[in-house]
Amino acid sequence: MRISSVVRCFAVATMAALSVGQAGAAGFALIEQGSGTGNAYAGGAAAAEDASTIFFNPAGLTQLPGRQIVLGVSAIKPSAEFANQGSIAGGGKPLGSEGGDAGLWGVVPNLYVSWAATDRLWLGIGVNAPFGLRTGYDSDWIGRYQAIDSTLTTLNINPSIAFKINDVVSIGAGLNYQTVDATLTRAVNFGAGGEGSVRINGDDAAWGWNVGALFNLAPDMRVGVAYRSAIHYRVEGDVEFFRPAAVPAGAAPNGSIFTEVVLPESASLSVFQKFNEQWDIMGDVTWTRWSRLENLNIYRSNGATLSATPENWDDTWRIALGVNYHVNEQWKLRGGVAYDQTPVSDEFRTARIPDNDRTWLAFGAQWKPASHAGLALDFGYAHLFVKDAPINDNQLPTNGRLIGTYSLSADVFTLQLSYAF
Repeated sequence: MRISSVVRCFAVATMAALSVGQAGAAGFALIEQGSGTGNAYAGGAAAAEDASTIFFNPAGLTQLPGRQIVLGVSAIKPSAEFANQGSIAGGGKPLGSEGGDAGLWGVVPNLYVSWAATDRLWLGIGVNAPFGLRTGYDSDWIGRYQAIDSTLTTLNINPSIAFKINDVVSIGAGLNYQTVDATLTRAVNFGAGGEGSVRINGDDAAWGWNVGALFNLAPDMRVGVAYRSAIHYRVEGDVEFFRPAAVPAGAAPNGSIFTEVVLPESASLSVFQKFNEQWDIMGDVTWTRWSRLENLNIYRSNGATLSATPENWDDTWRIALGVNYHVNEQWKLRGGVAYDQTPVSDEFRTARIPDNDRTWLAFGAQWKPASHAGLALDFGYAHLFVKDAPINDNQLPTNGRLIGTYSLSADVFTLQLSYAF
């Protein structure tokens, strides 16, 4: 089977798997790409260990000889449990339960292929998911008029090219064809007419780009810089109301909807230093422009506002530090820590994304079987300690006022197989 056919088949499988996607990084970003889980993704733009560098810094392709195929998958289990602290029901309806654990298992696969076309030119392609989210509550919970299910999935196809200018400087660039699909549900308070629900779904596709540079400042030291562009979407879809029998269709008509969404740009600076035959150390800092998400406004096709939610997110920083210990030619052990800021302020936190600052603690290992040259198996685990998140979302009188605190955490498990030939 040709590589182009493999990529097409994998893209279909990825979209199916990502229907249960959930963000492991702050906001709804997915940093779970490649073998870096065990290092808390420290040094991503400089490490260039395998073809997953296409995502973190395409210039890193120049560090890879021959050809390589990388297949990876991350399983993410977040936890988001709400504790009520004086919520007020909307429109005289029953208060309801605390909603259960809104965090759901997610599976995030990725695929990367690299090829050293000449001694100065490299080509590659990646299939991944830079963003993803799913939260889901019990249908009778306190905040049901504000949120029940929230799902956002992306699929990103990223052809890349890299050029080795000299032994010190390499540059790289890529195009990103990215699709987005979103579904939102909540209960609807029809007052005396009873309680119903609404489902909104939409999708779009758009183009972005990413660039990077890699500097070999010494035989054992690399510095990488990378930038991924924002991607602008006009998400179009439909709204469907499920009305009680007493509510006429004209009171809440179904129809077409649209919204404008910008998924943010990011920039990274990374360092990789090999101290001796046993030890590597790596670190990085990443900035993400989440302040692009000011409002989530959904409109009917005639321009009338269906819903308006102020978000007012902030730009964020992520700082990470990692180490590798080379036990022998077959085994490498990994460790890492990271601090990941949330873009969500206490004032504007919503039930759809009850996010907060998080600290990563990670470890992992790589095994290269002696009998299979070019083959490597990586596995990693990270636990995310997330700060408790207070919420006071006032949507009275109809939708109630949600007051309480979320207890948050997440676990990330990653497995990757790479083959160089």
